[in-house]
Amino acid sequence: MRSGVFVKQANGYRAFVPKPLPPDPPIQIDSEMAHLLSKADLAMGQLDGITSTLPNPDLFVGMYVRQEAVLSSQIEGTQSTLEDVLQFEIDETGDAPKDVSEVVNYVRAMNYGLERLDKLPLSLRLIREIHAELLRGARGGSRQPGEFRKTQNWIGPAGCTLTSATFVPPPVPEMKQALGELEKFLHLEEAMPALIHCGLAHAQFETIHPFLDGNGRVGRLLITFLLCQRHILSRPLLYLSLYLKQHRAQYYDRLMAVRVDGDWEGWLKFFLRGVAEVSVSAAETVRKILGLREDGRKIFLKHFRNSTLAQRFFDFLFEQPMFNVRMVEKHLDCSFAKANQLVVQVENYGLIKEITGWQRNRRYKFVPYLALFEEGSSAPDQFPSNRETVVKADESVQE
Repeated sequence: MRSGVFVKQANGYRAFVPKPLPPDPPIQIDSEMAHLLSKADLAMGQLDGITSTLPNPDLFVGMYVRQEAVLSSQIEGTQSTLEDVLQFEIDETGDAPKDVSEVVNYVRAMNYGLERLDKLPLSLRLIREIHAELLRGARGGSRQPGEFRKTQNWIGPAGCTLTSATFVPPPVPEMKQALGELEKFLHLEEAMPALIHCGLAHAQFETIHPFLDGNGRVGRLLITFLLCQRHILSRPLLYLSLYLKQHRAQYYDRLMAVRVDGDWEGWLKFFLRGVAEVSVSAAETVRKILGLREDGRKIFLKHFRNSTLAQRFFDFLFEQPMFNVRMVEKHLDCSFAKANQLVVQVENYGLIKEITGWQRNRRYKFVPYLALFEEGSSAPDQFPSNRETVVKADESVQE
């Protein structure tokens, strides 16, 4: 088999042992894939370019990372929303609800990984460090954060066993060998388009499934880290979780087709369509942000004329789209009364909305700005979990 082989184990179940990348025979880039690759590259380049026109691109990236964290965590079964995360950030104290803490950890893991890439190449060591940040203090925190698994895991519906699982990743010895080969592939950049490299690496990581929990989230982070490491993107802007959430069944089917049929090309075409789609969508969000800034400035100039304080408050809204008056007071370095007066005035013009209904400790949100990010990231009524199942009692299948 081109992608690997299913090997029957002593206990009767069949585990998949992947072959090293790149695939052999090599990926066939036919006319359809060439078109999809060109389209994805163009869309990604346009996104990178238009983002540079924002007054402060890092603020946009920060919101986009939060949105990605929400969506990626929802794929794994959490119910938190972007608004939940922003409200927790306002509180700054106390323990976050478990679902929110997972999203907060994802943001931290993303930022941690990007900072470490300046000093450490993408490697198994860095992947373990990112995993530790992802699970620290959250659900799954007892599942060996930062450590590759030492027992067999499997993927399937709740209550399934190793013999009835949808997919069984490689046993521990073969997993270690596959990870070593994957690390070599992560450093292979010559003679391979960057997006093909990323698509292959993501699918291989998901197949190896080296952690007891968090494999999906780490695998999605891996895509962004690879693109940043190869300087394809100047900022971490490519996030596929919304696309994968909307096409979840096809996503899992494409990955299984790689394992069962060696259909790398089918997976890569699906992956490239996603890259193009999310890049175009993100670029459109940037355009809407620019339009929102222009319209908002007109409102502020009309009602506040040359008020420096008001202009600084308008800029603050893009930095902190959910806030309370104390935060405005601190940011503007003015009296509480002045900050409150400014907030009330802006609320009257319809740019912000009070969301608590309280008389004290009120909270506000920058409605039109948040609306640009909240589409598609509201919590589902019922989101089936795709969490990994872990061997707990059958010692014979442990390392």
